[in-house]
Amino acid sequence: MFYREAGDFSTTYVEDNQTFPIRFDRYRYYAVLAVAFGVIPFLINDYWANAVFVPFLIYAIAAIGLNILTGYCGQVSLGTGGFMAVGAYACYKLMTAFPDVSIVLHVLLAGGITAGVGVLFGLPSLRIKGFYLAVATLAAQFFLVWLFNKVPWFYNYSASGQINAPERTVFGIIVTGPNTDAWAKYLICLVFVTFCAIIARNLTRGTVGRKWMAIRDMDIAAEIIGVNPLRAKLTAFAVSSFFIGVAGALFFSVYLGAVEVGEAFGIEKSFLVLFMIIIGGLGSIFGSFAGAAFMVLLPVFLKNVFVGGLGWPTDLAQHLNFIVSGGLIVMFLILEPHGLAQLWRVAKEKLRLWPFPH
Repeated sequence: MFYREAGDFSTTYVEDNQTFPIRFDRYRYYAVLAVAFGVIPFLINDYWANAVFVPFLIYAIAAIGLNILTGYCGQVSLGTGGFMAVGAYACYKLMTAFPDVSIVLHVLLAGGITAGVGVLFGLPSLRIKGFYLAVATLAAQFFLVWLFNKVPWFYNYSASGQINAPERTVFGIIVTGPNTDAWAKYLICLVFVTFCAIIARNLTRGTVGRKWMAIRDMDIAAEIIGVNPLRAKLTAFAVSSFFIGVAGALFFSVYLGAVEVGEAFGIEKSFLVLFMIIIGGLGSIFGSFAGAAFMVLLPVFLKNVFVGGLGWPTDLAQHLNFIVSGGLIVMFLILEPHGLAQLWRVAKEKLRLWPFPH
């Protein structure tokens, strides 16, 4: 009644290969996009933009990138924060070196530079995997943060070591800098997250995605059936790093406006994005969005309850946030290792058979 596949059939290969073959899913997707593009920009204010929507959209892009590498290709990475820093500093250098070029192109180029760095640090995945690969990417995290701190060229020899986003416009609308409107921040991030999600969805459903999943499930068997492990793993690192670099560029230029690498892109950023895909669900684009929403909304909710409602000190509420988040991660790992995406799949199975028992 609420969610049915009966009556949905395809008569051509094009229809069968749609991103959302089920009509209900397709209409739901269009409805979400209509609200996101046509309603929220007229209602959003600075608080909702800076506390909820903009960080959610940026972290969703980063979570999609890490999910491609870890969830679809099975390559564990703890260097997300470092790769976000690459995107941020690449975007800053491009914005200051080429002020007349569109910020959209700068963000995409920053993602491309991050993809190249990701391939470089992905080379060890050809010989090591699992825990040892995680340690190698963790080393990349610390090395990149150290590099951006110690080489003054990256922050244009600023005395403070901080980088500040210059004011840039898209179609005459300011999207970076201190004078940016809330709806403009939201819309530029929404356009990028829509673009990244569509690309990721199509990649994971195609030949490239099947190669990634074959490597994830059993790399030796994948090589026997003709999958090139070198190309598959490095492609996963490149695509993943591209998305993470785009997220880092937006995090710096649109969301914060000014960053210091040690504070904004430390190891805690890598773990935050990792927790998002664990809670949301590995190997799921929807899980990336669900995990990002959960990890962004939970601190806001707890702060409103503990500080705004109960009047507790802010530092105590912050510590309780860590405790609750850690407990929920452990709970998800034990009770539902496939995360929120699996809960959504189970709910859809129930709706298919409702009101009959399953």
